[in-house]
Amino acid sequence: MGSLVTALASWVDARHHHGLWLLRVEDIDPPREVTGASAAIIKSLQQHGLHWDGDVSYQSRHAARFDDALQQLRNASRLYACQCTRKQLRSEAVANASRAYPGHCRELGLREELRPLRLRVRDEVITFEDIHAGCQRENVSSSVGDFIVHRKDALYAYQLAVVVDDAHQKITHVVRGADLLDNTARQIALQQALGYEQPAYLHLPLVTTDTGTKLSKQTGAPALDDSRAIDNLQRAWAFLGQPALTATRQVQDFLLAATAAWQRALIPKFDTPMSQF
Repeated sequence: MGSLVTALASWVDARHHHGLWLLRVEDIDPPREVTGASAAIIKSLQQHGLHWDGDVSYQSRHAARFDDALQQLRNASRLYACQCTRKQLRSEAVANASRAYPGHCRELGLREELRPLRLRVRDEVITFEDIHAGCQRENVSSSVGDFIVHRKDALYAYQLAVVVDDAHQKITHVVRGADLLDNTARQIALQQALGYEQPAYLHLPLVTTDTGTKLSKQTGAPALDDSRAIDNLQRAWAFLGQPALTATRQVQDFLLAATAAWQRALIPKFDTPMSQF
């Protein structure tokens, strides 16, 4: 249900503003992929009437553009290899009460082979206006530190892949869950380092369990019953705080009415992280 809420909101927001809605499968982490999951997601979107524009984009096929971005960062002296272990960094984070990478390998000039690559971030406050959550400010240097953009197992980190693909697809608006709000400053730092345009962001409240935990497969949330598409859509619409739609028991009728009725201002508010400096 949480994924449907986000899909519905992003689809309706795009349609309401006469934009395109693009579908990208972010399959860049093979060890964690579940066989058939991508096909099931695509089928579920179709069953709920959430059709996309153009072809489905598969991130696993974009290695060349990710490598080009890494080379651009390398040429600008914004990349370096890191030999720190997770165990070491976890221990230091507890001791120092900080999750920011302390920069141990910044000036070591290590060879890149079989080592993760970190982005050399700048000590500056990144400010952006989230369409729903309002003004956000974060100094990535002090909150996260130099972060990994290419993993030691030669896989591309999410932050790099999503930023490069957003730019390549000319994404102007990103609508997603509030659990990704604290990723945004890092993505903007990468956009700036690569000379990309910054899209607008709209983060949505999360569907949670009774204890406040994000509703997900990991917390035992049931899969959507695609045969009850109209009921699922109406539940998601209500969660988004939108006005009731009457006489809309057909999926396409519902989506047509929802597109006309969509109001960003009615989306429920949620607590946002404090500014981080």
